[in-house]
Amino acid sequence: MTSLKIDFKKELESASKGMIMIHDPKLLIKLIIRMIVRKLGVRHAAMVLHDLERDTYVLSISRGETGVKIPTGFTRFDHDSPLIKLFNCKEYQHLTIDRNAIVSDDISRLIWRESVLPNGGASNGDVQKLLYDVYDQMEMFNTVACVPAYHRHKLMAVLLLGEKYDNTKFEQEELDFFAALASDAAMAIRNAQLFNHLKREADRNHQQYLQTIMVLTHLIEDKDAYTRGHSDRVTEYALKISDSLMHKDTLKFSKKFRETLRISGLLHDIGKIGIPEAILNKNGKLTDEEYEIIKGHPTRGVMSLQPLGLEEECVKGILHHHERYDGRGYPTKLAGENIPMIAAIIAVADSYDAMTSDRPYRKGLPQETAIQEIRKNLGSQFNPIAAQAMIELYEKGKL
Repeated sequence: MTSLKIDFKKELESASKGMIMIHDPKLLIKLIIRMIVRKLGVRHAAMVLHDLERDTYVLSISRGETGVKIPTGFTRFDHDSPLIKLFNCKEYQHLTIDRNAIVSDDISRLIWRESVLPNGGASNGDVQKLLYDVYDQMEMFNTVACVPAYHRHKLMAVLLLGEKYDNTKFEQEELDFFAALASDAAMAIRNAQLFNHLKREADRNHQQYLQTIMVLTHLIEDKDAYTRGHSDRVTEYALKISDSLMHKDTLKFSKKFRETLRISGLLHDIGKIGIPEAILNKNGKLTDEEYEIIKGHPTRGVMSLQPLGLEEECVKGILHHHERYDGRGYPTKLAGENIPMIAAIIAVADSYDAMTSDRPYRKGLPQETAIQEIRKNLGSQFNPIAAQAMIELYEKGKL
């Protein structure tokens, strides 16, 4: 029995629970190796991890005494490496089935056994040569025990263990613990790799998603030359307002709010794609009929964006950015706090940019004049919190 009197079942349960919560393979291995070195009295330990992209094995994490532990990052094990062949090839796996590991002190016994017993795969000479090579490789890395970690018969990693501080040999109970730990680790490593793969795919898809949004934004601007850059500017102002509110703890937003606001700001005028250019670029006052067509752009925008599957909050920002705080806006005449904050923020940013930009029928207003209009309509047209944040940004020279 181990002199450290380790409760292996308890340690395994504790390690397994921790593995479930970690989606970073290297961090996961680091914690396992640290636990082995600290709690089990091993001079050094390391993990050789399968690299999915290169289909090779890399010594990823190493812990222990300086000068004894194995340098990481530079050591690669290809499929012809003795240790990898031992654990990866079916014709050699019978060598480790008794111990769930390979221990250097056992190699001489195994070599003798293979010289007198037939095996079901490789020739006796090949097996003996492999064992000699494994012994040499283990000596090179100051390793006295190696434990494989499998997931569905796929070798995911190999745990390399140095000598114990008390210089005693590894007992079978300890090796069984390492094997069980390695098995749990293999599953956790595979799950972590799959999680990271899905995250990379999601990031890639999200980037494509954002590129689609940018293309849609440019389609709006291609129709309305006088609002070129309008969506970008509105988004910039809206983000500044939300950042200011979050910084002052005026409002609490979800972690995704900023990204949602950005998408909503970029797409808030997407419904204008369906409006005739003669109306969009009219140099003069709109007729009542033309104004009704313009007022329909938030609803048309939301309908046209349905295939993108936007989040509900993002949709609300697009649909309600022309609502007024006094309830006289469109399309649904929401009032006061019933107007989603994302829409209220975009409304202020949109009005400010509309006032300061050149239009077919007038030159853009000075910033100061636009801010005066926002101040004048605070609490009637604009949500007081969003409008006040915009005014303060101007006063601080941040617009």
